[in-house]
Amino acid sequence: MKIHEYQGKEILRKFGVTVPRGIACDSVDEAVAAAEKLGGPVWVVKAQIHAGGRGKGGGVKVAKSIDQVRQYAGEIMGMQLITHQTGATGQKVRHLLIAEGADIKKELYVSMVTDRVSQRVVLMASSEGGMDIEEVAEKHPELIHQIAIDPAVGLTDAEASAIATKIGVPQESLADACAQLQGLYEAYWETDASLAEINPLILTGDGRVIALDAKFNFDANALYRHPEIVAYRDLDEEDPAEVEASRFDLAYISLDGNIGCLVNGAGLAMATMDTIKLFGGEPANFLDVGGGATAEKVTEAFKIMLKNPGLKAILVNIFGGIMKCDVIAEGVIVASKAVSLKVPLVVRMKGTNEDIGKKMLADSGLPIIAADTMGDAARQVVAAANGK
Repeated sequence: MKIHEYQGKEILRKFGVTVPRGIACDSVDEAVAAAEKLGGPVWVVKAQIHAGGRGKGGGVKVAKSIDQVRQYAGEIMGMQLITHQTGATGQKVRHLLIAEGADIKKELYVSMVTDRVSQRVVLMASSEGGMDIEEVAEKHPELIHQIAIDPAVGLTDAEASAIATKIGVPQESLADACAQLQGLYEAYWETDASLAEINPLILTGDGRVIALDAKFNFDANALYRHPEIVAYRDLDEEDPAEVEASRFDLAYISLDGNIGCLVNGAGLAMATMDTIKLFGGEPANFLDVGGGATAEKVTEAFKIMLKNPGLKAILVNIFGGIMKCDVIAEGVIVASKAVSLKVPLVVRMKGTNEDIGKKMLADSGLPIIAADTMGDAARQVVAAANGK
């Protein structure tokens, strides 16, 4: 789950990280009122979408008068903001953040992620913060410093000081920088985040260290512990099909292809998509119905896949372990009839009650293409999607 910058800053503030004053807005008039309330000669008008690269896409502008705040807010609010993270269609801007200006002397980069190899939270930092951090990571990886944090003790003063020094924080600002880094670690740890990023973390002219931006992603499996974070969810920023799938406990991710995939188990779902690609096809989605799929869940899964106007065929690939093949067969039959399925359907199932499930499909009278192996299933669904 992702949240907006202004929400991320609320979290950082709770853990002692210094952030600029700012007010979230949903209209141009609210933006003007926010700037007047904040006061000062300079304001930053920032688009709030769940994607990075907003500045390069024209979604962040510095205003030096109230009239400019109104102008920029009018230009940004409602725009289809395209960045390297939104894809070609972009994301509509529905919210703004009006923030006070800052005296930026130096832009730094810091983030927290979980390293699956060391199984620890890793602090990553660079002296080259700002809009081009991806390019820095690609072309100058030596400028990205990192440290794996011992969960028993947290980020120590010595560790925070060492990495702050490496990214160019001067001696007189080290204590402030260490406090900001330790606050970021606590925010990451206590909220069950999967990413906590500040880009840029700035040094001001008077030596202060301030988080000028905030990006958080959260582990969906831990959200039950954090209703206050669930309340931050903005459904307008998410794929409608994925939102619908979550209501039925379906793991669904939209992709760019034309072959729908309905599979039980994430590993098998990934292997199914790989096999489709191997035979020249393009998956339209990742869809894991899990180990407890019912006829209702399968029907809803079909409905969600069929909302994709580019869908040309569907592949159902089931391993009957916990999930029995006859239950899936029943779901496929009910779903096919309920949605008046018009695209070719290839079904491959193996495991518990496999023979019963196959017989149910054969006796259904539906034009289902049966397959025995994954290779056979992929070959047939790719051919069907190509009209062969």
